Amino acid sequence: MMEMRSEMAVIQPRARSGPLPKRGLPWGRWFHWLYCSLSYIFLLSPMIVVIGASLHGGEYYTAIKFPPEDPSFQWYFKIPAAQFHALGLSFLLGGAATLGACLVGIPAALGIVRSNLPLKTLISALFRAPLQIPAIVTGIAFLQLYFLVGDATGLYAQGTFLGLYLGHFFVATPYVIGTVTAILQRFDNRLEEAALSLGASRWRTFRRVTLPVIMPGVYAGALYSFMVSFGDVPISIFLTAPGFTTYPVELFYGLENDFDPSILASASLVIFFCLIVLLGMQKLVGLEALLRSGSR
Repeated sequence: MMEMRSEMAVIQPRARSGPLPKRGLPWGRWFHWLYCSLSYIFLLSPMIVVIGASLHGGEYYTAIKFPPEDPSFQWYFKIPAAQFHALGLSFLLGGAATLGACLVGIPAALGIVRSNLPLKTLISALFRAPLQIPAIVTGIAFLQLYFLVGDATGLYAQGTFLGLYLGHFFVATPYVIGTVTAILQRFDNRLEEAALSLGASRWRTFRRVTLPVIMPGVYAGALYSFMVSFGDVPISIFLTAPGFTTYPVELFYGLENDFDPSILASASLVIFFCLIVLLGMQKLVGLEALLRSGSR
């Protein structure tokens, strides 16, 4: 009997000593969902109002009406051609500025992180300077620069695609440099050393090893650059000309001078287009990889 008791004592687990683990409060989960729901409502309410007001039927009206009465798609068929032209210009300008920012930002980030220049800190600060300058100051500065160059050479860049591109390129490049620099600072150089030791050239090592690792930073920087360029008003409003305006400036003039319900319709189309692009990027790349600023 004593042997059986000793065996049972060995088999039975020992009682846990110390206080029991604390469990979360029962209302914590409900508070979490309520907080997230209110946050999403706060962020998405402006878009919901714009889309809903664009469906308001009836005759011409001079103010946003929400919720819509007599829903109709009539204003979607009355969008003027000037808005489509401005939208095409904004997409072209944003794409060109993003491409230029990537072509300049990636080599600049490599130089900032890996070079031994004595003024590397100053150079890095200069590349980040456009982020510290108010956009309206940047627009005025570019306008004055174009007038000075035009008075000296007779070539005025304001109101041209080149003039707009330089202004957008100026503010878009720091985003690519910042995101790529963040990854390069945590980059494992042994990966490149292994590729070089196996006979790969410098260019092949960069294309097959370095570039795939820093691509999340390139994706994020390119996305931020395009968003900044596409939605810019303070810079574009100084560098555009009648008949050559970007989409945000066109909407700004329309809301400022004479409200047109077709503005809400075209803005709703842009919202749906951006949603489709985000879903496509999630399907092809994944937003977690697209927006990630660091990777191993």
